[in-house]
Amino acid sequence: MIVETMRSQTTPPHQSSKQIRPAGSRFWRYAPLVLWAVLIFIGSGNVLSAAHTSLLLRAVRWLFPNVRDESLAVFHLLVRKAGHLTEYAILATLAARAFRGSSHDLLRRHWFWVSLLLAIVYALTDEWHQSFVPSRTASIYDSLIDSVGALIALTIIWLRHRKSEPDSLRAGVADLVS
Repeated sequence: MIVETMRSQTTPPHQSSKQIRPAGSRFWRYAPLVLWAVLIFIGSGNVLSAAHTSLLLRAVRWLFPNVRDESLAVFHLLVRKAGHLTEYAILATLAARAFRGSSHDLLRRHWFWVSLLLAIVYALTDEWHQSFVPSRTASIYDSLIDSVGALIALTIIWLRHRKSEPDSLRAGVADLVS
């Protein structure tokens, strides 16, 4: 009883004690997202250019000595595009993690769209960054692959969230309708 009285005196009326999050939790929500964005930025420089990722082809050639050069080129292309898809699926997952636990109601309610928008904008700026790197080429198609990776990850998260909390989904739909 005394503890509840003290909480009500120290907590503003518009916030419950459950809504207040310590600053440290904000850091742990957003730090992985920022770190991953930095890693994508570094990778979009010369570090993950086709010349460097082609080292993987040596291992494939060693495992399959009779493989044709055309098959290796297709394999290399698929690995690189799968990398685009995966790195932005991870970015979107980290964004969703950060925004779903946000202290800002707008971010928490619209985590799916904010996460997707962040991933799309970052994908476009990443390709723009690559246009300045001599060993890289910018491609709108890569941005599209990045965005699809983000959309796939966010859809999986949304479906899992929907299964675990059907009441919150209904409340969200009611908010959209009203």
